Parts: sequence; structure tokens; C-alpha cells
Amino acid sequence: METTPANSPCPIQIANAPCSWGALEFDLPGGAIGYAQVLDEIRETGYAGTELGDWGFMPTVPAELRRELVTRGLQLVGAFVPIAFARAEEAVCAEGEVRAVKTAQLMAEAAGDSPFLVLADDNGKDPQRTKLAGRIGTEHGLSSDQWRAYGERVNRVAAAVRGQAGLRTVFHHHGAGYVETPAEIEALLQHTDPGLVGLCFDTGHYRFGGGTASVEVLRRFHERIWHVHFKDCSPAVHERSQARGWDYFQSLRHGIFCELGRGDVPFPAILSTLREQGYRGWIVVEQDVLPGMGAPKQYAQANRDYLRRCGLGP
Repeated sequence: METTPANSPCPIQIANAPCSWGALEFDLPGGAIGYAQVLDEIRETGYAGTELGDWGFMPTVPAELRRELVTRGLQLVGAFVPIAFARAEEAVCAEGEVRAVKTAQLMAEAAGDSPFLVLADDNGKDPQRTKLAGRIGTEHGLSSDQWRAYGERVNRVAAAVRGQAGLRTVFHHHGAGYVETPAEIEALLQHTDPGLVGLCFDTGHYRFGGGTASVEVLRRFHERIWHVHFKDCSPAVHERSQARGWDYFQSLRHGIFCELGRGDVPFPAILSTLREQGYRGWIVVEQDVLPGMGAPKQYAQANRDYLRRCGLGP
């Protein structure tokens, strides 16, 4: 990761993502808002960039996608691609590789080589991991042999993305998948090539997955953290989720990911650490909501205002 001197201004830019408007990667009932409205509202609430959303949410013709972004003055910063890396079938990884490369090529043609391909596990598909999200134990994870195979598959896809599209790849730890807890994040990093795979550090998913040491993670793995998602986590909802045995989607429905500053993620300390490290990447605000849930534009504005109060202007 490129760094700046500790006493230099840190050029962090702020984006938002379609998942904050209910355009999630899961096959869920209810209609999401159209991409044009999402892009308009991202711009109107003060963000400089966006992620792509699922394939087909935004235009898949590069010139059309570029035009939609340029007319709003937005940069494309990444695209989320889930793949069932824990499954051993060759066809599963091969199909995922094709999707990842196709997505990366669209971004490269529309926006150059700056966006990230954001890989993740196929979250929300494994019944046990979905049911136990937020309270995963070591007995629910992968074996040593499975981790080695998992890392090889992630490396393979990242190498294809770099070779065929020229983009960098980060891995997004996430609730209801096989890379959720702090120990699983560490295992993922141990079993992937640091030259190929960075980490997309998501503050809310880290907290939901049992993490309590965000600043320590940023310091320990700073060379692997190439992309950052800002998401807050409600301690009250988290407590009820654990006490009542909610699955991942029930936790979402009850607002586990609240507005920034209303949960217990220590954003001022995280920002201070990123600045100390000379982080030059994007911060992508995400407040995952289910389709049709809540007031996305209002949340986006409140989250941007909160970051301004934290010193991330204009």
C-alpha cells in the first residue's frame, strides 16, 4: 500500500455503495431502488464515489456506465463479488472466476485501473453460518486443510483478475460467511498471497463477528489493508441477536448496522490510525439495509455529516 509521510495531509476520499439503498447481493424479496436514483442520492448527500453493486444493477456496457458516473462526478471504487470458496467443486471456483474477471473488465473499461475487485465468501448461503452469524465458534470453521484450499482458490481468482483485467483484489470479511471472526480474518491473510490479495476491512462486520480491537487490526495488518468500509454496529441489537438466536437476516432486519456514530465502532480512533499510517485509499460508507427498509438517503446524509464532524470534509 502506498503511504504518505506522517505529517502530510491524508487524501482519504469518501464513497457510498448501493447496499446502503437495499441493493444487496442476496436473492431477497422486495424491490431495490433503481441505480439512477441511487447514484443521484449518493452525489446529493456529498459522496465522491460509489461501488458497482451486483452485476446488472448498473449498466454493463462500459461506455454507458462511464457516462452515468461522469455526469454525476462520481468515481467507481470497487465491486463486490461473492464466491463459495469453501466448496471443493472445481466448477464452483471456475464459475466464480469467470464472474470476477467479467466484473473487473467492466470496471477497468469504464473507470481505469483504480477500482478494486472485492471478493467475499458466498455469504448467507450456508445454513449454519447464516443461523450463527455474530456468534461463530471455532468449531464452526474450516480445518487446516480446508483453509489451504480456500486460500489457493482466492489466490487463483485474484491472479486471473490481475492478469485479465489489470485490477487489484481485496477480500471482504463478512457475517454469515466463512471469513467472519477475527481468527478467520487472520487465517485468510495467512493463506493468501500478500502480493495478490489485500484486505477490505469492514468496521461493522468486524464488530458483529466478535472483533473488539479495530485499531490493533489496522496496525497489525496495515500492509494488507487496501480498502476500508465504514459500517457501525448497534450494541443493543447485537445483544438481542445473541440472546434470541437471530440469524443474519433477522439481525439486518432489526438494524444491526446503524448510522455511523450510533453504535460502538470507534471511528475517531480508526480515522486517527489510518491517518498515522498514511492511508491513501477510499473509505466506503455502508449501512446495509434490506430492500425497501428504512430511509437510505436520510441515513446517507447523516453518515456523511458524521464523518465531516470527524474531520473528513468537505
